[in-house]
Amino acid sequence: MGYEKEDRAEPEHAFVHDDPVVDEALEWFARMRDGEADAAVEAEFALWRGQSARHAREYDALVAIWGSRPFGDAAASMQAGAAPAPAAWPGPPPRPARRRAAWSIAAAAIVLLSIGILQYPALMLRWQADYLTQTGDRRTVQLPDGSSMTLDTASAVSIDFRDGRRQVRLLEGEAFFDVKHDPARPFRVQGRFSETEVHGTAFAVGMASEDDRVILETGRVNVSLLADRTNQVKLAPGEMVVATSGALSAVTRVDPESALAWRQGRIIFENQVFSRVLDELRRYYPGRVIVADSRVGRLRVTGNYRLDDIEGAIRTLADATGVTMNRLPGGLIILH
Repeated sequence: MGYEKEDRAEPEHAFVHDDPVVDEALEWFARMRDGEADAAVEAEFALWRGQSARHAREYDALVAIWGSRPFGDAAASMQAGAAPAPAAWPGPPPRPARRRAAWSIAAAAIVLLSIGILQYPALMLRWQADYLTQTGDRRTVQLPDGSSMTLDTASAVSIDFRDGRRQVRLLEGEAFFDVKHDPARPFRVQGRFSETEVHGTAFAVGMASEDDRVILETGRVNVSLLADRTNQVKLAPGEMVVATSGALSAVTRVDPESALAWRQGRIIFENQVFSRVLDELRRYYPGRVIVADSRVGRLRVTGNYRLDDIEGAIRTLADATGVTMNRLPGGLIILH
């Protein structure tokens, strides 16, 4: 991981996550909370975090979980059940003792994570979603107004059709909508950064970690930025716009048949950055895909693959770009 661990005995039942990146994120999380992070350690941490977007995501997820209410409740419960504190120190504890105490707090966090709090984001998604799909699945749903919605893999939505409303909130992944025309009631789909409004048309909204993507197949749609509703564009068939936290992109032409090929069980991309393609492929792969060389993510690739053989697609792309692919037990793929 780029640093040498302290010499210390591991607990007999020490928790080690079966995903190396998550395991490393846990260790870095514990170490950065230990109070010993000098400039050299922070530089090593930045180097580790910068290996891939996934490294940063796993670490940030731990930070978010640490500050969540369920974690606080569990930690308070653990503290309430702990043994009484020893007699007061005659003075501040020596640094090694403070270190052990800090490590114990982090170790307790890791134990809590290992017994389920690590699943907190997934649980929150389940609580919020009215419809969702698992990795590798697709699902078509008839909505209360007669419109249809097709969810791509690992996708989730909540809906609100009360009191004449037609509103869908995309919580994860991507969905395609074939909207029943109703001039009196606009149909709205909200993503992470954007809201799309239509009266009757066919379009798709997809979410990535840093943007929303709206693709129009037929009809007309208005797309506005959530952070600034005055920032909006109108799309014509075969057009796409990308929304980020601060802006809408220029409208670009796109082939809906290729861009939305997932509806036919395929994924098609042309001259795309490998890192973005991997983000898409990960959504369909039940294991983990780790990029151990930042150079890999900058390569550009083209391909047309079946969604029921994502491992084969990754292997073919790796061979085509001269990247080494190692597959480990448990479905872990490492590219370097």
